Amino acid sequence: MAELTVDLTYGTALFEAAGEVGKKEVIMEEAEELLQVLEEEPELKAFMDYPAISAEEKKRVLGNIFEGKLCEELLNFLYILVDKRRTAGLPKMIKVYKRLADREDGVSYGTVYSVIPLSQDRIRELEEETSKLMRINVKLENKIDPNLIGGIKVLVEGKIIDASVRKKFDDLESQIN
Repeated sequence: MAELTVDLTYGTALFEAAGEVGKKEVIMEEAEELLQVLEEEPELKAFMDYPAISAEEKKRVLGNIFEGKLCEELLNFLYILVDKRRTAGLPKMIKVYKRLADREDGVSYGTVYSVIPLSQDRIRELEEETSKLMRINVKLENKIDPNLIGGIKVLVEGKIIDASVRKKFDDLESQIN
């Protein structure tokens, strides 16, 4: 629970700082690129998170790698995370940042549950249909639910759209009784 609060605090602080300097989009793009680099270079991520290496050494190396490639604000944010030993939470902090930016742009997130993974095209279709139905811009994440017999369930902002076979059976049973 404490980790969630830390991620929310730092992600929100970065979002607010980006707004103050008018660099929300720049920082979002660079943060996503930074996460991609860390994913492709696990040794760099391990170096950042390794507690036996001094903060000064980490900042020197990160500065050599990212200076001129990341805006000053994002690089300073990275330095703060190094100083506070919070680099392990960077992906979640960036996720918080992205959600805040999307919320500001009127985007809501939801989950589509299915028995098997859905194609990106099918997810996009469901996003469009759900957006029209709910009159908001919806982005969906696909999760597998082995309890579904077939069909899908969509959960957005506490609302459920249940188009599962189980729901149809339950409806049929209630009509029979």
